[in-house]
Amino acid sequence: MKQRGVKIIAEFCQNYKGDKNILKEMIWRAKEAGADYAKVQSYLADELTFREKFEVGCSEALRRPYQKEYERLKPADLNDAAMLWFVEECKRAGIKPLVTIFTRQRIPVLGRLDWDEVKIASYDCASYPMLGELKSYFNHFYISTGGSFDEEIEKTAKAMKGWLFTFLHCVSIYPTPLGFLHLARMNLLRRFTPKVGFSDHTLVEKDGLKAAIAALFLEADVIERHFTVLSRKETKDGPVSINPEELKELVKFSKMDREDLRQYIKKHIPEFKKMIGLETRQLTEEELRNRDYYRGRFASKVNGEIINNWENKKVF
Repeated sequence: MKQRGVKIIAEFCQNYKGDKNILKEMIWRAKEAGADYAKVQSYLADELTFREKFEVGCSEALRRPYQKEYERLKPADLNDAAMLWFVEECKRAGIKPLVTIFTRQRIPVLGRLDWDEVKIASYDCASYPMLGELKSYFNHFYISTGGSFDEEIEKTAKAMKGWLFTFLHCVSIYPTPLGFLHLARMNLLRRFTPKVGFSDHTLVEKDGLKAAIAALFLEADVIERHFTVLSRKETKDGPVSINPEELKELVKFSKMDREDLRQYIKKHIPEFKKMIGLETRQLTEEELRNRDYYRGRFASKVNGEIINNWENKKVF
């Protein structure tokens, strides 16, 4: 049995490059490696929002032109039929399907598929109308907290009272340096829910599985990690994605008892102490910049009106 019933989420992001055959291989290889969940993102490129401040006139640090991003995302669209296929293929492989829903307009269709758990992206941690709508369809919520303020996390916990939810600590810096992990924040999250995990965005070639192993030692109940079956150079998220062999290693560490993890860290992870960081802290400039961009990056489009996930407006 796994230590404390640790769950491993293999996050596919856009690493399938819009190719269903690659997506199928990812599902089956994630299962073979021992992951508990195969996870996709539900966005459609047509839900991307145009925002003037991120176009060519802004600073280089903020510049993320709409057209370039649209063209990058469009080939990897997962429409409603593709999402149904994904759920069914996961069932055939014997791995649980999981999805991050990015816009409220897709909730009714996706919510009726054969799953009862959902992932909430960091930038929707405080999207309370969206959370309320999702409650009609899902029983268990995995809620990332990267880029969220402490008061938002507390308010979200209150909004989720009576529902099963797991908070996932993460840092909205891509990739995340080990010294910026602040794994101590899992203690803050435990004030609100007994189930707490870690979503890992560290650079694989440089730092391997160190961050996830440290989080397991600190008693994370869930580890989410980007996953790829391609070369890390082939996709945008490749550098922060582990391959099937590395996923097998992660699963192996998730089964180790705490003393064995302690001994491994002592021998192989000299950076452990600096990875602990602070339980409460201010977001860095880069995190605030990413929050500004990703919060509202996708939105529902209803009768020509753009409705964000946090707005108290009727979507469906």
